[in-house]
Amino acid sequence: MERSVRRSTLVLLLCGALAMTLFVTGPARAKGQAKDSAWTVSGPLPNGRAPHSEGSGPLARLRLDRASGALTLQVSRAGRTVVEPSALGIVTERADLSHGLRFLGRSDRTVAGQYRSTVGKERSRAFRMTEARFRFRGSGGARLDVLVRVSGDGVAYRYVLPSGSGDVLGETSAFTLPADADAWLGTYRKDNENLFKQYTAATAPAGEYMAQALFGTGGVYTLIAESDLTGRYSAARLVHEEGRPTYRIGLWDQRVESDGPLSTPWRAMVVGDLATVTESTFTDDLAPASKVADTSWIRPGPALWTWLAGGRPAGQSLSMQKGYVDYAARRGWPYVVVDAGWYFDPEQWDVTDPDWQRNSWIPELVRYARERKVGIQVWIHHRDLDTAEEREQWLPTLEKWGVKGVKIDFMDSESQETLRWYDEIVPATAAHHLLVNFHGSTIPKGIQRTWPQVMSMEGVNGEEKRVNTPEHLATLPFTRNVIGSMDFTPGAFQRAERPNAASDAGELGLSVLYESGIQNLAGTPESYDARPQARRFLEQIPTSWDRTRLLAGRPGESAVVARAKGGRWFIGGIFTGEAHTAAVPLRLGQGKWLVDLVRDGADGLVREPRVVRGGDTVSVPVVKDGGFAAIACRWRPGLTSCGRS
Repeated sequence: MERSVRRSTLVLLLCGALAMTLFVTGPARAKGQAKDSAWTVSGPLPNGRAPHSEGSGPLARLRLDRASGALTLQVSRAGRTVVEPSALGIVTERADLSHGLRFLGRSDRTVAGQYRSTVGKERSRAFRMTEARFRFRGSGGARLDVLVRVSGDGVAYRYVLPSGSGDVLGETSAFTLPADADAWLGTYRKDNENLFKQYTAATAPAGEYMAQALFGTGGVYTLIAESDLTGRYSAARLVHEEGRPTYRIGLWDQRVESDGPLSTPWRAMVVGDLATVTESTFTDDLAPASKVADTSWIRPGPALWTWLAGGRPAGQSLSMQKGYVDYAARRGWPYVVVDAGWYFDPEQWDVTDPDWQRNSWIPELVRYARERKVGIQVWIHHRDLDTAEEREQWLPTLEKWGVKGVKIDFMDSESQETLRWYDEIVPATAAHHLLVNFHGSTIPKGIQRTWPQVMSMEGVNGEEKRVNTPEHLATLPFTRNVIGSMDFTPGAFQRAERPNAASDAGELGLSVLYESGIQNLAGTPESYDARPQARRFLEQIPTSWDRTRLLAGRPGESAVVARAKGGRWFIGGIFTGEAHTAAVPLRLGQGKWLVDLVRDGADGLVREPRVVRGGDTVSVPVVKDGGFAAIACRWRPGLTSCGRS
């Protein structure tokens, strides 16, 4: 009897194990399905032993239609569908892999890792994801694998094609949102520099939108992005037909060249509440690990950017640039960026001439700045680095001069050819110990993890634009800046056309609200000297952040972000609409805090220290389309400032 009970128990355990295996791996039938095949993928628990429950993270559902052999992917969180069943598929010159697919099998693994970032929302990062590989056969025996990854804050998928698949002619990939989902979109342009505006998923105008689109459904947000984009592929944009809530993937190139095995970029969806999305590093986590072994020379930090401060005359004047170096040294800022005008027109300046270097005053400026502990970065046009020969002329010379970084401008393309140029320029700049800031560029789709010397990228309608809106300013922390460092260039107090011109405190808050490895401060020395409270605050901006926390906000309306360095939190806030008193929850930790607040007053900026308890709500008066800046530190008796007075 005892042996019989044991045998029955063993049978039950084996049946349970088989049921769990079927749940994890899905149906094993390769042909003749009697019904649609469906599989789920969920993120691992911290111990990696079991899948998440429906309510604890995003859940992906892959379905193969038995009649058409077409694939769809659905995403939900906490029982709410945030991405409706959406088409998957890729078309090559040899096969249409968007239909006629037959399931071959599935395998799962956990992908986990830790890495340290040179820039971004937090320095030390860790991630765990479930990766499911689904294997299919199409017509004519063509093969397609679909990799799906799910973590606590996102879902991503990519296509894997074997050698011999041929060039890619396009994707049928799409994202179908709930029709009434709120949508924050920017129309597509080649340098990603358009305004974000709010619509609903179905009613947005027909057209092409940037692949950094945010959707909100019942308190759950989904940011569509991509990661691990290199020259093996072409960049994506979202193609929308008015009246439909579907956004198709459109590629820059009509034909993507491929002469071997191909893994496409990740189609990523950052999913969660607004804080989860804002604080996420999911697109970086998906990217390949760093290819720079020694990162000790990579030092982020604020810079005095002289373009908006002085324009082209500043770039052509050694004496003006020395003055900017002196000013940066007094502020403790580690860099000055010399923009356009410092070198001659390349049609008149032959860089193959051994004596061409003598025409430049940059080496003298570098020596002058080095004595004052300031590094020099220089602007350079993409056309002067678009061949291997030009790179061999410029990059070793800049390194020899002692230049610390390059601001490369006007790529103005996301084609496969241009992305191949990125693949060449990033290892070249790393080899010559040059920090990089890309302007007129794509956006950082995982590149900052793989190439940590990439300090920032533009790809944003920033401070130098003459057309901007308060709503755009309050959307960027939830869209573009989620994906990676963003060179908005805040601090141009002298520009009357900025949308928050009535709020110097709001402009000051942007220096924290917007993360950038090189925070290019765009004001004039005179504008800072006229605002001593702003100058004092900017003198204390750290070179990098340990962690980031969203305190309050809603896209297009307001954003309050806190970023920590050591024991201090720096806080920046921006608001749209009429003057009011904002309520800011201080979710920084228990105990008493000194909040060193800078706000707008009747006669300029006002510094107002307050002692509060962690978890309290701080009331901050803000002017129309205004904001504030603050530093918070642990309070002790007698403490009246979180920094230099």
